[in-house]
Amino acid sequence: MPTLLIKNADVLVTMDDTRREIPGGIFVRDGVIAAIGEVPETADTVVDAAGCVVTPGLVNTHHHLYQTMTRAVPGGQDALLFGWLQTLYPIWAKMGPEEMFVSAQVGLAELALSGCTMTSDHLYLFPNGVRLEDTIEAAQSIGIRFHPTRGSMSIGESDGGLPPDSLVEDERAILEDSIRLIDTFHDPSEGAMLRIGLAPCSPFSVSTGLMRDSALLARDKGVMLHTHLAENEEDIAYSLEKFGVRPGQYAQDLGWTGADVWHAHCVKLDVAEIDLFAKTGTGVAHCPCSNCRLGSGIAPVRAMRDAGVNVALGVDGSASNDAGHLLAEARQALLLQRVANGADAMSARETLEIATRGGAAVLGRPDLGSLEVGKRADFAIWDVSGLEAAGAWDPVAALILCGPFNVRDLFVEGRPVVREGHLTGVEPGAIVERQNRLAKALM
Repeated sequence: MPTLLIKNADVLVTMDDTRREIPGGIFVRDGVIAAIGEVPETADTVVDAAGCVVTPGLVNTHHHLYQTMTRAVPGGQDALLFGWLQTLYPIWAKMGPEEMFVSAQVGLAELALSGCTMTSDHLYLFPNGVRLEDTIEAAQSIGIRFHPTRGSMSIGESDGGLPPDSLVEDERAILEDSIRLIDTFHDPSEGAMLRIGLAPCSPFSVSTGLMRDSALLARDKGVMLHTHLAENEEDIAYSLEKFGVRPGQYAQDLGWTGADVWHAHCVKLDVAEIDLFAKTGTGVAHCPCSNCRLGSGIAPVRAMRDAGVNVALGVDGSASNDAGHLLAEARQALLLQRVANGADAMSARETLEIATRGGAAVLGRPDLGSLEVGKRADFAIWDVSGLEAAGAWDPVAALILCGPFNVRDLFVEGRPVVREGHLTGVEPGAIVERQNRLAKALM
């Protein structure tokens, strides 16, 4: 059984139940944390973390990795959600398996360098032979934990939906492919590197029947459910017009609440919907940068947290962010809650908790999210001795308040994904060149 020793860390931010912050090290045996704080003096691999803060790996709970191929697209730069989608759908319709694989590699590499050890992905369009496997193979090349969701769209423009007809699928085919993917790839075991979820895109692009059938299938197979919900005022208006209820009630009526469900955005949840999510254990992926970029508003994260809703972070797609830096997302979350609610509305440490422990909870991973004996060895080592934090009195708060920081070292299951600031699984220059070549062809 291989062993790993992280030693001499200035601060270990454990995120355990008492939120201890201690100096020392982490000893890992066979991908699991075996000791923390006081640790053995040697191991098969030894990493010196002097001058560094060590945190649990950050967890990203909402992304559209394919969108890294379409950043800063003219025509969509200054649009609200629905107009932005209508600009980009025809471009995404031209993508194929190679574009999906490469864009996922780029997005996952960006996440890893920002300290992310696990991410979900919401892929809801499958043009020109694209399969979920294209993103799964990309994640395996980078080395971080992956929770892709089999998304879908079934209501096109001719039936009153938002996406073009060329991007929607037959609902029976969607469910059959969902079963295939779960049976082939989903790993429910502790320490799993790959799990599958089901994720009809949104209430305005799939039928109520598919929403209900997806929930039934997910419960039968023991996988999680994900979709977009209550993202902006347009979203609320659509729900009231088409369904006669607000999004929270719509979700509840179709079986889309519970600890096995998490919704993206939730910018416009009202008090009753927040209470519903708290009582049912329904999770929320908060995407502050994307919400700003699309003018959607400020999600009521303070109210959600106070009510007991499980809240995590998501970078969202890189066509609406247009970046995938999870630590920067955490900083933006803090700033927006302070803009909305005052300077004492959210602390740096609470934000870091949302980015780590919060993300693991929303994705149903009690084996992750904190630095504790028995938890999986997913952690980020941040060098706070340089220019970014020079003069900082509190190195933990500096991770959120100062920066921007890229991770020095990143370990997943005790294996190095980033070492000394460099990805271990891929050569960034090669995938950037390939991505730019494919993006130019799309232009």
